[in-house]
Amino acid sequence: MNDANRLQGSTVLIPVFIPAVIVIGLMVIGTISNPTLAGELFSSTLAYITETFGWFYMLAVAIFLVFIVVVAFSQWGNIKLGPDHAEPEYSFPAWFAMLFSAGYGIALLFFGVAEPVLHYASPPQGPALTVDAAKQAMQIAFFHWGFHIWAIYGLVGLVLAYFSFRHGLPLSMRSTLYPLIGERIHGPMGHAVDTFAILGTMFGIATTLGLSVAQINAGLNYLWPSIPVSTTVQIVCIVVITSLAIGSVVAGMDKGIKRLSILNMVLAVSLMLFVFIVGPTVFILNTFMENTGSYLSNIVERTFNLQAYRSSSWIGNWTLFIFAWTIAWAPFVGLFIAKISRGRTIRQFVFGVMFVPTIFTFLWFSVFGDTALHMIMVEGYTSIIDEVQADHAVALFKLFERLPLSAIVSFIAVILISTFFVTSADSGALVIDSLASGGAAKSPVWQRIFWASLSGVVAITLLLAGGLSALQTASIVSALPFAVIMLIAALGMWRALVIESHHEVSLQQSVQNRAGQGPGYWKKRLANLVDFPPRNDVVRFISGVAYPAMQRVESELESQGWEANVSFDEENCRAHFEVIKKDQLEFIYEVRLRGYAMPDFAYPEMSRDVDGDEHYYRAEVFLRRGGQAYDVYGFDSQDLISDILDQFEKYLHFLHVSPGILPWKMEEPQEDGPRD
Repeated sequence: MNDANRLQGSTVLIPVFIPAVIVIGLMVIGTISNPTLAGELFSSTLAYITETFGWFYMLAVAIFLVFIVVVAFSQWGNIKLGPDHAEPEYSFPAWFAMLFSAGYGIALLFFGVAEPVLHYASPPQGPALTVDAAKQAMQIAFFHWGFHIWAIYGLVGLVLAYFSFRHGLPLSMRSTLYPLIGERIHGPMGHAVDTFAILGTMFGIATTLGLSVAQINAGLNYLWPSIPVSTTVQIVCIVVITSLAIGSVVAGMDKGIKRLSILNMVLAVSLMLFVFIVGPTVFILNTFMENTGSYLSNIVERTFNLQAYRSSSWIGNWTLFIFAWTIAWAPFVGLFIAKISRGRTIRQFVFGVMFVPTIFTFLWFSVFGDTALHMIMVEGYTSIIDEVQADHAVALFKLFERLPLSAIVSFIAVILISTFFVTSADSGALVIDSLASGGAAKSPVWQRIFWASLSGVVAITLLLAGGLSALQTASIVSALPFAVIMLIAALGMWRALVIESHHEVSLQQSVQNRAGQGPGYWKKRLANLVDFPPRNDVVRFISGVAYPAMQRVESELESQGWEANVSFDEENCRAHFEVIKKDQLEFIYEVRLRGYAMPDFAYPEMSRDVDGDEHYYRAEVFLRRGGQAYDVYGFDSQDLISDILDQFEKYLHFLHVSPGILPWKMEEPQEDGPRD
């Protein structure tokens, strides 16, 4: 990225930062100047986009779902999001907790009770307050918060993680377009994509903050009736919790967001288990099974149902709002998921991001939603319908009112909503800062503080302009251009995966292999398998055998008009060989020193330290795509030259079977795993 485009003393990319701040600033100023007019404008805009582009939102979400499932179950599912040797940075429980907290924990708390009750009282079709209305209510809730939501998040996260970690491009939305527009991602088109992503993320965060403070206010009023339900209280909540989010942002990913996310999951699961145990347990289990089956049976019909033959605002107020809110939220959640998903395969990623959260979501709605419906239909607690219709935010607390330990559980719920709020705000600030910096890995603290503070200001402004209606409009409007960007990104990733397939074919088409390198080769290979050499021996091999062998190949290539380069990194003990071909992907062959703890079966007579202090070393081959997991220690010069030529021949075959495809430049694979 050109440093001339950077704001001095920061990582801020001026062509992205300035337009985003100007648009957000104009919206804030205009809304504060005339909240009534702004509210009317938001309302008319919402109606226009819902009527005109509703079909596009539904079609786009369907494409996202089909794309991510097809890719996961195809041959590409085994591709790692990073070099081939990369390992996941976070354990699965920590990874799930972080993506779930940043994803839509607040939405489940807000809609978990409210949505089933509201659909039961006013279904989109058929009579209300019936058994059919109850079934329909739960199926709609499952549809709104099931596979489609996580396909949106998953697509953005998958595309970003793939291009960033596997191909060394910036962790920014612009990178998704590289297979289509090449280096122009660093120009106006790339800047525009990141600007739209910032706006979508900002308004998505503002929507989430607006919903969460409404629920926090309802909880505080329930616990302490002297605290009124008012915009003033909600603004105070935004200010207080945004301040906490700033503290978490300063602490960073591992110390702040990871710990908060794990706390969120512990509290959320505890609340769900409590309601499951004290509520109608058998009824919950029965409805969970029945509703899951109904959801799977009707998923195709509901995906394309726009109520075209009815004149109703229901589809815009519910399905389109939720999907558009998710699309607006997707740059943030997707980029955040990408940040924490390095080292997983595409199939692991899709399973973790789509199936696990969806099953948890169905359990959540079954526990909270079906408990509320059971109270209404069996226990006669019908007053909850009017209370929830009057104020959606009170739904959760009205449910707790009928359960044991109501005050304690409600207080825990307020704490959980607040921690979800903090997690969303600080995660969003980190992501927006990354987008505004062109994917920079590290940035000054003041930038993250700026974006966290601005998200609070935008949420306050939208509340003043008309509450939920303004929040809905901001999400749906900002989602429209980003939905187009996501479709283009999916096309770009498909093209990149086709290139990857060509590469795989080339690896299978080599006419030579190490098994045919002479009658004595197998003995050398067997000796290597049972040898566990010390560091100094391997260092001498890399510097004294591997490096000179590379120099011989370099010299011969240059004599034939090819540009090659050989270097030796003494500090890390790496011999690096590179062949440079204009307008093509460079060929890289590297031998690295790698250290490992001595295995139990090696030298059993030797005294072993329980902490694994004894190590042995390998001279491992690394290519552009990462570690190849084989050791060349013990090869002589001819063996090593032959191995270099084997890999070089595969590289040439890759170029041959990929006519017309211009691969992008990639950064060197990062090192993972045990090392000295």
